[in-house]
Amino acid sequence: MTAKSFDYASMGFITFDCLGWPFTAVPPGGGCYMIDEITMAVSGAAGVAAIAAAKMGLRTRAIGGVGPDLMGDWVMQRLHDFKVDTAMMQRKPGWKTSSSIVTTRADGSRPALHMKGATGTFTVAREDFAKATDATVFHLGGVGLMDAMDGEANARLMRHAKESGCITTVDIFAGSADDLPDVDAVLPYTDYFMPSIEEARALSGLEDLEDCTKFFHDRGVACCVFTLGGDGAYYSHTDGTRFRIPAFDIQVKCTCGCGDAFDAGYAVALCKGFDPETSVRFAQATSALNATGLGSQASVESFEHTLNFMKTTPTRR
Repeated sequence: MTAKSFDYASMGFITFDCLGWPFTAVPPGGGCYMIDEITMAVSGAAGVAAIAAAKMGLRTRAIGGVGPDLMGDWVMQRLHDFKVDTAMMQRKPGWKTSSSIVTTRADGSRPALHMKGATGTFTVAREDFAKATDATVFHLGGVGLMDAMDGEANARLMRHAKESGCITTVDIFAGSADDLPDVDAVLPYTDYFMPSIEEARALSGLEDLEDCTKFFHDRGVACCVFTLGGDGAYYSHTDGTRFRIPAFDIQVKCTCGCGDAFDAGYAVALCKGFDPETSVRFAQATSALNATGLGSQASVESFEHTLNFMKTTPTRR
């Protein structure tokens, strides 16, 4: 097998976030409430994963779209700051950068206002499939938001990724069974399917963890790794391996991007050759660190820092 140029290619939902903390209420009329902190972050299922993975030492390529606007300028600069390759980031006249206003409450929850923007318009042409999949791990993040790629186009790209020897991971943006066709299209080419349990339940219409994993295994997924929020993560492989990992005991500041940081941690673990339980624990550690700061991947520093956090931080009972 030919050596890959990158450890990780992260494609899909890449967005600009402006976050404020702590949010309590919308001021009446044209009023103003004071908050303690405002920051900016590159977020989204592909954006968070790309930067967090790069911070932890992976040679990373980002694949997506932004607009020729101020938000797009900042997103591109931020990717460059962390040495993420942007050769496959697209910018075209008339596009708008996917952007969110995130109002983070003191408990870490974060109601948001979002504009889909270029996530829904960028495409990867067939002649660029080899370039897009020139990575050990190929991550498709944000299925359900990529209007121009969702469905058959993503299925063709994922098939190419598998045929070219990539390990494939998928995360989604799904709120109901209406999103299932776009997800179904890529599942036969997915090694690791990593939605939140809320998304898995919304897609499947099922509640039980094992019932949910069987639902997706039956659609071709080799391994389901569900994030469970404060309850940790659940791993189910078609080889019969199943286990649950508890969440780390932390003071949560903002949950924005936690699942996406989990994706990055899991990619790092795959590239390091960790066993399944250590891989999930490392991904959980990446997600937990993300939750301790304001804005996606804010508290993710390096591989060594995350590994030490994993080894020294207690888990919830």
